[in-house]
Amino acid sequence: MTKVTNERKSPAEPHRYHPAVASGAVIRPDPGDDGLSGGPWFESRGDGLGAVRSLLAGVVLVMACNGLLRVALGVRAELEDFGLAVTGVVMAGYFLGFLFGTKTAEYFIATVGHIRVFAALASVGSAASILHVIWVDPVSWTVLRFAYGLCLAGLLVTVESWLNDMATNATRGRMLSRYMIVTMGGLGAGQLMLNIADPGSFELFVVSSALISVALVPVALSASTAPPLVVPEPISLRDLVKVAPLGLLTAFWVGVSQGCLMGLGAFYAATEGLSNTRISLFVVSPIVGSVVFQWLVGSASDRMPRRYVILVVAVSAASTAGLHLLVAPGSALSLLLMFAHGGSTFPLYSLAVATTADSVAPAQLTGASASLVRTSGVGAVIGPTLGGALMAAVALEAFFAVLVGAHGVIALYVVYRMFVKPPPPVEDQGQFDPWPVRASAVAANLLRRPRRDGSDD
Repeated sequence: MTKVTNERKSPAEPHRYHPAVASGAVIRPDPGDDGLSGGPWFESRGDGLGAVRSLLAGVVLVMACNGLLRVALGVRAELEDFGLAVTGVVMAGYFLGFLFGTKTAEYFIATVGHIRVFAALASVGSAASILHVIWVDPVSWTVLRFAYGLCLAGLLVTVESWLNDMATNATRGRMLSRYMIVTMGGLGAGQLMLNIADPGSFELFVVSSALISVALVPVALSASTAPPLVVPEPISLRDLVKVAPLGLLTAFWVGVSQGCLMGLGAFYAATEGLSNTRISLFVVSPIVGSVVFQWLVGSASDRMPRRYVILVVAVSAASTAGLHLLVAPGSALSLLLMFAHGGSTFPLYSLAVATTADSVAPAQLTGASASLVRTSGVGAVIGPTLGGALMAAVALEAFFAVLVGAHGVIALYVVYRMFVKPPPPVEDQGQFDPWPVRASAVAANLLRRPRRDGSDD
């Protein structure tokens, strides 16, 4: 392995952007250094659109598997009468596996190369998907969810390193936007597949297994080369608290909220007695809302102090969750509220990244973003665990109480910051970049650089 550098190897080599990262980050050697290979490679054609399409086609299938498996497991857990608290722990297993997946993938990619890691993780993820229907008990499911989360994180690390290698300064923002749309679109499409078969049978699990297996095809049928794996060295939480406390706190509580929403949404809807069609609409509505509102929120945050936008969006997310207590579950109004909630809560993480980018030096951005990913991941593990326990101890409506509470904390902290320190000038803010609902720390390399050298937010 070699250290990351910003030097070009020769005048003939096309310019590639290598983000500045803290010392200790590593990259895969170039082809020929050790004979390892991995990843799709196409002849250059404009901005490398063919290669990007190949990768994003695989991502769509991976995320469709993720969406289908998540909603099928939520409904099946209710059918199997796992219980509220136990189901929360089971669903948290996925987020815990995802949290450890980046480091695991980093080790294996450095050892055997991208394509082998992608193939191995897709195979294990496929097996984990179908084994859920064979070993139907909470302990087995928790282990399988952990394994699946670890595999998914590793697959995304591999894809993100390829995308980063293909991106240039001019295309970096568009690349991240495409990646966000594809991940959210695949996730939503998978959740709608709940309607193709009975969750109490085995067909949905077979389909989910097939989806992640087929995701390997666009990669495996292409020639290969070894793109660099740039793994940002995270900034310590102590340092990040000093320079970007708002971004860090927002990332954590958004993780708690989204972990509860995505981990327990289908289970809550099934427990309320909704039909499969209504369950799928209930869980897909926030995904659609996130895509619709992401750029609207981003545009507003580029034109006014970012913390004001965070306050409005956090209050909106808390309000749309709280209003569910007044409407019938699964009704048209409930689905509309879920649509609006998704349009508020999912852009909040992108705002956390953006406000952090405004507060750190350019050389620290990838490391700071990597720390936010990990912080949000910890929150996502807590979310379904806490939500399931509260739903069991209090009432089903505690599902929404977690969403209200998480966003309420963010809103209150923004108000506190307003009295402690004025916001940075709008002209000093960087540009908003949409962030996928679940991405690894490697995706931080796709962020565009902020305009300034950094200041405290």
